[in-house]
Amino acid sequence: MRVPNSVVLPVGTHVDCCREEEVEEKRRDIMAKIAAMLAERKSNLAHFIDNLEGSEEPEFYVDQWERLKEMESCTLTILNLVAVNCTDHCDIKKLEATILEHVKNEELFPEVVRVLPPVYRRVEAAIVDIAQSEEMADHGMMDLQYLLSKLSQCEHLANLGRELLQDILRYLHRIGLVVWYEEIKHLESTVFLQPTFLITMFKLLVRYRLVQQLESIS
Repeated sequence: MRVPNSVVLPVGTHVDCCREEEVEEKRRDIMAKIAAMLAERKSNLAHFIDNLEGSEEPEFYVDQWERLKEMESCTLTILNLVAVNCTDHCDIKKLEATILEHVKNEELFPEVVRVLPPVYRRVEAAIVDIAQSEEMADHGMMDLQYLLSKLSQCEHLANLGRELLQDILRYLHRIGLVVWYEEIKHLESTVFLQPTFLITMFKLLVRYRLVQQLESIS
């Protein structure tokens, strides 16, 4: 909701736990709730903006007003929900095909056709090699500066600078090859070359009905 011109593809899982007619019923219900949520957000923003504009001293609230107007201008495209059975490989392939079909839609993503500089591909290939090397720890975490020094040892990357590497890491983070939380102070100098490690760790920490599971232990 805070990203300009963002596109959201809702995905419903656990189809295998539902009857066929239930899936369609739940799909309609979820899409209706999303539409209601967006309508409420639009109404709330308009209400907040009106309140600021109607205040006795509106000049004190210019920053807030500008921030709200910016949020109001953010368009949000919600695509039709895709229902999948995560235990069925065919369903996962269908989801992948659906995502690719939407991503290639230039009406949704006008900047989808963009030629990357060759150095982006070189760094991407070098990072894949580093992540798959025997010396790489299972957790795949690496200090940003150390990663830069490792990449600088590669052919054609001797002149790679930190600023350019950060730009490339933002791109690789967006496509899911690495995870780099540059906006979090304590993590800005750490690059996760194995995103699957984070998924495994989150699965250990964030569990369905965790409180009930813990309470059941004597």
